[in-house]
Amino acid sequence: MIESATDHTNQLVIFQRNEITEYHVYMRLARIVKGEENRAILEGIARDELRHYLMWKEHTGQDVKPKRFVLLKYALINHLFGFTFAIKLMEKVEEAAQANYRHLLDDLQDAEAIARDENEHELALIRMLDEERLRYTGSIVLGLNDALVELTAALTGLTFALQNTELIALTGSITGLAAALSMAVSEYLSTKSEDTGQNPVKAAIYTGSAYVFTVILLILPYLIFSSFQVCLLVTIATALLIIALFNYYISVAQEVPFRKRFLEMAGLSLAVSAISFCIGVALRHFTGIEL
Repeated sequence: MIESATDHTNQLVIFQRNEITEYHVYMRLARIVKGEENRAILEGIARDELRHYLMWKEHTGQDVKPKRFVLLKYALINHLFGFTFAIKLMEKVEEAAQANYRHLLDDLQDAEAIARDENEHELALIRMLDEERLRYTGSIVLGLNDALVELTAALTGLTFALQNTELIALTGSITGLAAALSMAVSEYLSTKSEDTGQNPVKAAIYTGSAYVFTVILLILPYLIFSSFQVCLLVTIATALLIIALFNYYISVAQEVPFRKRFLEMAGLSLAVSAISFCIGVALRHFTGIEL
């Protein structure tokens, strides 16, 4: 019975530490987020988290410190991926907290109020999400998807047609950068002709930047390794990694299924690459060109 009571207190201390950690995370995000409305919502949620911490403190009688690693983690996530992504990850933590609090409803009256607040937090977070990079997700997807499918396929064909890493890197870079400019111009004209509420220049920049970023990563192996076979394998692995990371970001930020989107993009890239491989081998064989 003594052990059970100790375990119960330890569980409350864990909840207490989570609350004070979330308080500091939300306050840090509130200080750097753009928009007064977003800032006010985050500060309100932070105050609730602090109140929850004080509730648990009444039961544990202890002062606990926040998890420093978690604070650093969310600061880094916000810097790299934006506050929307960081907040959505926090939301997942909130959902897990709700399940934990419900186990205590029969024992602690405060737990019910806290669980109710967690639900309100989730709704508030969803309402506040308005980040520029997510408004231009379509443009980013266009740049990434085209670069992954087209350039991966082109590099696959060039690899077996040319079999020279320097020449492949040069040809691939010219092809990729030219395609990036073409995609940016196309996105500018498309956005300008449609009443989407988006800035055509920004849409073009997001599309072109996503394309160029992908080009650099896919070409890089050909500048590092001497074996064209190794270069191709690393390039394909890099393409799959980019697809996985981007789709994970979108699945968290926009709450869409990860598996379906990842398999679709990966399948298209690999299928087109396989076709390009066959074309490259066939051209080399029938033309008889040796470099």
